[in-house]
Amino acid sequence: MSSELSPVASRPDGPAAPRTTPGSPSNTPGSLREAWVAIAGLSAVFLFEMLDNSILNVALPTIGRELHASTSALQLVTSSYAIVFGGLMLVLSALADRVGRRRIMLIGLVLLALASLATAVVTTPEELIAVRAVMGVAAAMTTPGSLALAFRLFEDDTLRVRATTVISTVGLVGLAIGPTVGGLVLAVAPWQVLLLINVPIAALAFIGIRRGVAVDDPEGLHRDPVDIAGGVLGTVTIMATLLAPTLFVEAGSGSGAGSGSGSSLEIGSWAPWLAVAAAVVAGALFVWRERTARHPLLDLRLVALPLVSSGLAFKAASGLATAGLGYLITLQLQLAWGWSPAQAALGMLPQVVVLLGGGVLIGPVVKRVGLENAAWMSATAVVAGLAVFATLGRFGYGWVLLALVLVAAGMRVVGVVAGTNVMRGLPATRTTIGAALVDTASEVATAVGIAVAGTILAALFTGSITAGGWSAAQGVEFANAVEIGGGVLTVLAGALVVVGMVRARRA
Repeated sequence: MSSELSPVASRPDGPAAPRTTPGSPSNTPGSLREAWVAIAGLSAVFLFEMLDNSILNVALPTIGRELHASTSALQLVTSSYAIVFGGLMLVLSALADRVGRRRIMLIGLVLLALASLATAVVTTPEELIAVRAVMGVAAAMTTPGSLALAFRLFEDDTLRVRATTVISTVGLVGLAIGPTVGGLVLAVAPWQVLLLINVPIAALAFIGIRRGVAVDDPEGLHRDPVDIAGGVLGTVTIMATLLAPTLFVEAGSGSGAGSGSGSSLEIGSWAPWLAVAAAVVAGALFVWRERTARHPLLDLRLVALPLVSSGLAFKAASGLATAGLGYLITLQLQLAWGWSPAQAALGMLPQVVVLLGGGVLIGPVVKRVGLENAAWMSATAVVAGLAVFATLGRFGYGWVLLALVLVAAGMRVVGVVAGTNVMRGLPATRTTIGAALVDTASEVATAVGIAVAGTILAALFTGSITAGGWSAAQGVEFANAVEIGGGVLTVLAGALVVVGMVRARRA
C-alpha cells in the first residue's frame, strides 16, 4: 500500500497523541475558544441540516392545502431533498478534496441562501420540489465539509472530538426544537417563512467559515482528475437505494404499514423492484469502475483501511437500528396503544433529553476508554436498545423508555467518535470524501432500516393499519411484526458492529 493510503497513526488504547496532519495549517488553534468563529460557522451548517429536516414536516399539511398538492407530491417535497443530498455527496466531496473544501462549502452556502429565497415566489408543488432539490445540492456541498473542516481545524484528537461535539449539539438542538418552532411560526406567518429561516443561517455560516477557516493549503488537496463515470454510477447507486423505500410505500394500497396513511407495500409492483435492480446493477458497475479506473472517484483501498471501515460499520449499524426503532415506536405508541400525537411526543421526550444532554458524556467516555472502544461500545448500546424494544416493548412503556435511552445515549457518542475515527484513518487529501462516506453510510442505512421494518410489517399485518378499532388478531399481528422486524434489524445491525470491532482491532 502506498504511503498516500496509509492511515494516520493512532494508539489502540486511547486517543492519539497530538500530531501534525499533512496539508493542515501550521498555526492550528490550541483551544476551542481560539477557533470559535470557525466553529460557529460550521455549527450553523449542521443546524441548517437538522432544523430543515424537522421543521418542514410540520408544514406539509399547510403546503398541501395552499399548493393543492397530492400525497405523492408532498412526499416528493421531502424525498427530493434527501435523494439529491445523498446521491451527490460522494461526487461533490471528491470535488471538494480537489479544488478546496472551504471554497465548495462557501459556494454551497450561497446556493442554499438563493434556493431558500426562491421559496418566497413558489406557487406550485413542482416549483417547490425543484427548490428542495436545489437545496439538496447545497446540502451535499456543505454538510460533509463541516465534519472535514472541523477535523482539520485541530491537530489534537481531543480537541477534534470536543469541536465535533459542539457542532453536533447545535444541530441536535435544531432537530429537537424544529417541530415546536415550526408550529409557532405557522400560527402567525405563512409556511414559506420556515424555509426562509435558512437564509440568515446560511449567512452566519458563510461569515464564520470565511473569517475563521483558512484557505486550503494546496499541498493538502487531491490532484487526480475527477472520475466522471464513477461519479455517475455512484450517484445512481445511492439515489436508487434511497428512492426504493419511497416507491415501496407508494406502490401499495389498502392495507399494511406504508406511510401511515393507509397505503401498503405491494410486492408485485414493478417500480420499487426496478429501483432495487438499478441500485444493484449500478453498484456493481461502480465497484468495477473504481477497481479498474486509473484515477477512481473513491479508491476502495481507502474504505478497506481499518479505522475507516470500522467507523463506517458502526455508523451504519447505528443508522439501521435508529431508523427501525423510530419507525416502529411511532406506530406502536399512536396506533397500537392509541396515544394522541401530543402523548406520543411526550413519550419520545426522554430521547430528546438524552440526545441534548448526552454531549457531556462524550469527552469522559473517550478519555476513559479511547476512541476505538468508545465507537464499538456506543454502537452496541444503540443495537441493544433496539433489541430491548423488539423483545420487551409490548409489555409496557417502561421497556420503551429503556430502549429510547439506550439508543439515544449510544447514538450521541457514536455520531461523534465513529466519524472522527474515519477521518483519523484517512490521508489528509481525502478528508471531505471521508466525511461524505460517513453521511452516506448513515443515509443508506436509515433507508434500509425503514424499508425492512415497513416490508415485514406490511407482510404480517392484515387490513389497514391506520384504521381504528383493531381486532385482537390484528393486535397480535402487529406485535409479532414488531418483534420480527426489530429482531431482523437487530441481527443486521449487530453483524455490522461485529465487523466494526474486527476491523478496529487491526487499526
